[in-house]
This record gives sequence, structure tokens and C-alpha cells, in this order.
Amino acid sequence: MSRVTRLKHVQRELDSDDFSLPTEKQQICRIVSSKGNNLHEVESSIESEENYLVSMPPKFRKNVWIKRGDFVLVEPIEEGDKVKAEICRILTPEHQKEFEKAFVWPKKFTKKRDHEEIEDDKTSDSDSDNDDDLPQNPNRRQNYRAETSSSEESDQED
Repeated sequence: MSRVTRLKHVQRELDSDDFSLPTEKQQICRIVSSKGNNLHEVESSIESEENYLVSMPPKFRKNVWIKRGDFVLVEPIEEGDKVKAEICRILTPEHQKEFEKAFVWPKKFTKKRDHEEIEDDKTSDSDSDNDDDLPQNPNRRQNYRAETSSSEESDQED
């Protein structure tokens, strides 16, 4: 199969409205970091598990890119000590909504997402004309003007 044909099939698979729920073996995870060579460190939805490495299958390589914070559906693999699972599906926000409706979405990931949305609502409701909340630009020289009275200036000149 040529590269263009493979890309077309992978894109069609990602764009399809396949909202099938995860099986018993599959698990929803969040990408923590990319370790290179098509390996990614993920945060498990199970509280007791540590972060572990997952591999990206060949059909996704050089066709699909994932970044930190994205959610994936992984399936455990038996072989290998360091790499414990393989990515089955890359989850979109539509998948998240459908999984939340079906009560399959992990609560560990829901809390953080709800917390971020609440913070976004608070910042959008605040007055946008107020520049006091903005951090100062470290790339600009700070000009400090000290206001002194005329009597202090005459004392300093003597």
C-alpha cells in the first residue's frame, strides 16, 4: 500500500464517528511527554499506577501527531519490560463527551478538565481593561522614575 493510500485510510479511521466504548482490556490515558522513537509516557486513569511508556503503532507513525495533554486509548502488551501498552486510538473531544455520557470517562481526568473550565470562565468574566494582573515583560527595560520634591533635589546638589 502506498504512503498516500495509507494516509487516506488512517485519516478516514480518525474522522469516522466510531464512538465504541473501550473494552475490558483497554484503558484511557493522558499523554505526559514524548520520549522519542514513537514512545510516549502516559498517565494512567488508575490512581495506584505510575506513569509508563506506550508505543505508537506503525499505522499512526508520520501520519498522526499527538502532544502533551492529549488522551489516548491504550491496550496492554505482554512482551517488553519498559513499554507496557500500545496506542489503539487517539481520542478527540467528541470521544470525551460520548464517554462521559456513557459514564466510562475516568473521574481523575474529569476533575482537572472541569477545574480548568471554571478558571477560564472566571478569567473571561473579569474586566479585560485591568492591566494589573498582567505580568511584566522581562524583555523590556524597566524605567523607574522616582518622584522627588524640589527641596530634596536642592539638598542632593549641595
